[in-house]
Amino acid sequence: MEVINTIFYFVVTLGILVFIHELGHFLAAKMFGMRVDVFSLGFPPRAFGKKIGETDYCISWIPIGGYVKIAGMIDESFDTEYLQQEPQSWEYRSKPIWQRMIVISAGVIMNILLAVGIFWGIHYSQGKSVSDTTEIGYVLEGSPAEAAGLRSGDKILTINDKTIEHWDDVRNHIYLQNIGKELHFVVLRDGNKVTVNAPEQTLQSLNEGSFGITPNHTELVINTVDPGRPAAELGLKPGDVLISLDNQPIRYDRRVNEIVRAHASKPLAVEWRRGDSLMSGTVVPSDKGLIGISFGLRYNGPVKHTNYSLFEALNEGIVSISNVVGLTVKGIGSIVSGKTPFRESVAGPIKIAQLASQTAELGIITYLTFMAFLSISLAILNILPIPALDGGHLVFLGIEGIMGREIPTKIKLAVQRAGFFLLLAFMAFVVFNDIRNF
Repeated sequence: MEVINTIFYFVVTLGILVFIHELGHFLAAKMFGMRVDVFSLGFPPRAFGKKIGETDYCISWIPIGGYVKIAGMIDESFDTEYLQQEPQSWEYRSKPIWQRMIVISAGVIMNILLAVGIFWGIHYSQGKSVSDTTEIGYVLEGSPAEAAGLRSGDKILTINDKTIEHWDDVRNHIYLQNIGKELHFVVLRDGNKVTVNAPEQTLQSLNEGSFGITPNHTELVINTVDPGRPAAELGLKPGDVLISLDNQPIRYDRRVNEIVRAHASKPLAVEWRRGDSLMSGTVVPSDKGLIGISFGLRYNGPVKHTNYSLFEALNEGIVSISNVVGLTVKGIGSIVSGKTPFRESVAGPIKIAQLASQTAELGIITYLTFMAFLSISLAILNILPIPALDGGHLVFLGIEGIMGREIPTKIKLAVQRAGFFLLLAFMAFVVFNDIRNF
């Protein structure tokens, strides 16, 4: 049953995201009078489908995305038969470059609009709750926060001269607005205002969670437990609160990975809380230092809730998207610069399937939020200047606009094929990586 649920949510999630993306290309092409020959979920070869009018709507065998075959365009099908005749008015190649650019960009735009719509709906129906505290509950040993001199119990008043009203402001100013910049804190400590500075050099590789502070009233909760893994065999369940590992109190999520990896293939004492009951046991992590859980910090202190009107919720949705895009781009930058290991930062179909199923079990809001994040990731991936992706097509169009003429077909085909096989190699890697970490 678990496998069926996982496959179901994977198909639903990826199917919706790919469909929305390809629908963008399809509608834009139709808007400019281009003929669409194929609307496919998946890459060739074709599995099955039905032709309606001039378009073949089908499912294809290679499940790494989808494509819309527009007449007069070199795409994933590598079809060049149209070159045997003069350009027709309904072909892609006969349209102005600006129209072609809109068609190519439409898929990414649709994925972003889907994410905006999801966040808009969540904010409108659920409002927004923020952690109504500025008090530091824990400072991670060896972190930039500790090096700067911040302490547990400090109440943050300002960051870089901006007033801090709640913990969401703290995250925003550290991880978004001032990323990579020197941070100046004014805190209330023992009734006195104290200035604390975090030098820029200690923050160059900063990413979400690594500054080293958590708010007061925070605990570490297990979100998901993988069936058949050591944590499941011990009896851990989603919603359990980790108290200690190896008899060391757990107050910060990064400590979990450090301790578990240090006990690869060795017994590890675990203490946790379920409701009002304290529980304990021993688990043996795999030889890779994994026990099969995902986890995160949960705030249980005072909360300030705000309801939004329809248009206020839209604005909040756009803000949420901009924050996610910023963090995603920053994450890609960390991978490219080598600060974050590539194999630890990519998820393939197996991992996405697991996350889709697990987030669905946590509720519709969690699942939709996951889908919005994945939709943004798909948009950013597609806009990268890689052949066979939308970004690669845009690069071709940009070059042709500058040159004032088309790039030779042989060059387009060669680059397109290289990009396609690069995507296949990437797909093989992420599937292998998923299996390796399963």
